[in-house]
Amino acid sequence: MTLHVIRPGLSSTFQDLGRSGFQHLGVPANGAMDSDAHTLANVLVGNTAAEATLEVLLQGPTLRFQVGTVIALAGADLGAQLDGHPLPPLRAVRVRPGAVLAFGRRRWGARAYLAVRGGYLLTPTLGSLSTNSRAGYGGYAGRALQAGDVISICSSFANPPRVDASGWEGQGGNAPIRVMPGREWHLFSTSARQQLQGSAYRIGNDSERMGYRLCGQALALHNPVDLLSEAVSFGTVQVPPNGQPIVLMADRQTTGGYPRIAQVISVDLPRLAQKLPGDTLHFSLVDIDQAQHLSQAREARFARLASHSLLGSHRP
Repeated sequence: MTLHVIRPGLSSTFQDLGRSGFQHLGVPANGAMDSDAHTLANVLVGNTAAEATLEVLLQGPTLRFQVGTVIALAGADLGAQLDGHPLPPLRAVRVRPGAVLAFGRRRWGARAYLAVRGGYLLTPTLGSLSTNSRAGYGGYAGRALQAGDVISICSSFANPPRVDASGWEGQGGNAPIRVMPGREWHLFSTSARQQLQGSAYRIGNDSERMGYRLCGQALALHNPVDLLSEAVSFGTVQVPPNGQPIVLMADRQTTGGYPRIAQVISVDLPRLAQKLPGDTLHFSLVDIDQAQHLSQAREARFARLASHSLLGSHRP
């Protein structure tokens, strides 16, 4: 009951919803960059969102299934093919023993998520299967996949659940990334606040899972400040002395000492995670009531999909 890695791709790591409860000890949360796509892939095969998925970056791996199971992809369209036939995102399929999943030409997005029914049989570290590549723990051997790796998976002879995931497709277009004012919002100049909302920012080439470094209008403080390091989270927008903002992502550190001008709302983090270095983005400001309303609507939608998935998974 294994999955054999023929080619590893650019960077393929196992991720779940993150390693919670240890940030006060300096342990990063890690987890899927696009939690929506991670959850959708799991729902499509009848898993809970807690199961790990394989996060595939840009150039995907080539994998041979040595057991029959049910799989689904969600997130970016990276030109996946199963035994030479197109396998678009948001479609659960049965695979036979010996089937080969490969990735070709990227169509849109940065990260795809591969779920297998029943999950990957990996050993949790601090309660999570998420990979921390810098520290070398979690996932499979604490690293991205390499050629020759053999991953244990669950076998399944069940039919894929009948889940209608239509409406989740698409790249989100160029809609602004919505943010709330950060803890130090009031310390920034009026022009800086306006520039954050009205200017275009390019994602720098040195951006990755730890943070997206943005290039654009420099954001100035009213006066220089000395701040104590405080907790940061996924989507915190910090501004170092050069004025170029940094958006902290899934592999972020647990604390930071730069002033925080904004916080990306949770529902827009998946869209941000699908952007690449060189892409341009804009920000727009919302309040906490709007952010909570959007988050509740997303959770309700996922709950409906999950209930349909569980019902479908019991069909003969």
